[in-house]
Amino acid sequence: MTSHDGFGQVSVIVPAAGAGTRMGTKKQYLPVNNKPILQHTLERLSEMQVRQIVLVVAPDDQDFRKVPGHEACEIVTGGDTRGESVRNALRHLKLEDADWVMVHDAARPCVRVAEIERLVAAVDDSEVGGLLAVPVIDTIKRVQESKVIATLDRQGLWLAQTPQMFRYGVLRRAMEKALAADIAVTDEASAVEYLGLVPIVVEGRRDNIKVTTRADLALAAWYLEQQIGEQPDQVHGLQNKQQDQR
Repeated sequence: MTSHDGFGQVSVIVPAAGAGTRMGTKKQYLPVNNKPILQHTLERLSEMQVRQIVLVVAPDDQDFRKVPGHEACEIVTGGDTRGESVRNALRHLKLEDADWVMVHDAARPCVRVAEIERLVAAVDDSEVGGLLAVPVIDTIKRVQESKVIATLDRQGLWLAQTPQMFRYGVLRRAMEKALAADIAVTDEASAVEYLGLVPIVVEGRRDNIKVTTRADLALAAWYLEQQIGEQPDQVHGLQNKQQDQR
């Protein structure tokens, strides 16, 4: 990322050790626009001049070797959960506590470099770090046994995305402590919050989707097609329009 002088000191972790239980297959290898999802993600990250990219894969996974771009990554064996996989990657890294570590989902192929640049700029002076997220715009229902039991106030509710970027010392301490306490770590920010620290939230874009279901494959393909040839001013203009419409 040539527009940010300090970005060359950022290490990136890409957790890709999931079994794909919702899809019934390892979604990171499913094709979108004739490329595996993981390839799209690695291509986005390779546009930036980072210190290193650590790709975390399952112990029995050899499919990553077929994905162009893996050659430029350091390969680490993951654990049974996302939290364990990220922890393994953090243990692999040889960094100072103040260094930056960014974690990005393998199944978020539509993230724009401009979004990542804004995250980096926003947390630059922070002693903790932060994450991309978007405000909740739908009405939220609490449901039990197919029945609505409550309607929640959506004010102040945000949907967490990745990348999430934290100081190495903060994130490693957070992951070790949360996992030792058997806390369900669904994202890195939740582990940092468990330490009692407060991450910065940077508004992202709604097309930075995580491919989770079969329907998401077509949506990701459409978003990627729309991004071809997109200029930065068009990106920010669309973002402002979306905010106005809310």
